Amino acid sequence: MSDLNHRGHALLQDLDGFSVEIDETRERADIVLHRPPFNVISMHARDQLRAVFEALDEDDRVRVIVVRATGEHFSSGGDIKGFLEASPEHVSKLAWNIAAPARCSKPVIAANRGFCFGVGFELSLACDFRIVTDTTFYALPEQKLGQIPGSGGSARLQSMVGIGRTKDIVMRSRRIPGKQAYDWGIAVDCVADAELESATDALVDELRAFSPLAQRTAKKLLNDTEDSPLSIAIELEGHCYSRLRASDDFREGVEAFHGKRKPAFRGS
Repeated sequence: MSDLNHRGHALLQDLDGFSVEIDETRERADIVLHRPPFNVISMHARDQLRAVFEALDEDDRVRVIVVRATGEHFSSGGDIKGFLEASPEHVSKLAWNIAAPARCSKPVIAANRGFCFGVGFELSLACDFRIVTDTTFYALPEQKLGQIPGSGGSARLQSMVGIGRTKDIVMRSRRIPGKQAYDWGIAVDCVADAELESATDALVDELRAFSPLAQRTAKKLLNDTEDSPLSIAIELEGHCYSRLRASDDFREGVEAFHGKRKPAFRGS
């Protein structure tokens, strides 16, 4: 991580329970959880994850970010004891830290196998795309601790699957298998466990083929208009479309279409 730069540089030293791998050839960065066997995410790691996403967002070598884990499980959740030891002020920042993938202008993919509970699920929900396997279970089990999700889990889930299904998951601490998550629209793909890496690779390459500028614009527009009235969303979409109309990438896309060739987008 010494080659990553960020205004909170100290947070990028001695990463707690995860690592970052950058493949310049494939324009890809992987954030890899590795605290076996369940990849528990510590309080300090939440601060570090935010800083890492902000650093990768500014890194010109990276087009797509993948969040994945080593072993059989993505993450069983957070460090339970850490909640009692952290100050109320620190705890109040949890949702902001875990929302870092959503704020990042680049596409972010969560590759989820095995347990994906608590903050592991919340981190994945903040990503743009989730790929699950036949081993995946999603859950927000905080009710069993006398708590509620505190890092955006219930709010993001409700916007995806509605209040009824969210109450069923949150208030009963239910585990949702990967296939059901796919059927409900939480995940974009459900594959055999052995195919998770290849499915993730394919999605990375698919996203890299598009204009970086158009991708950034689409993500921000969709995030900004998620809770907007239809009329406002359509108005903002029109402004974004107009701005892209003047881009080099749009001209390249049109010329490539008429020339029956693959476009070479530059992100400008």
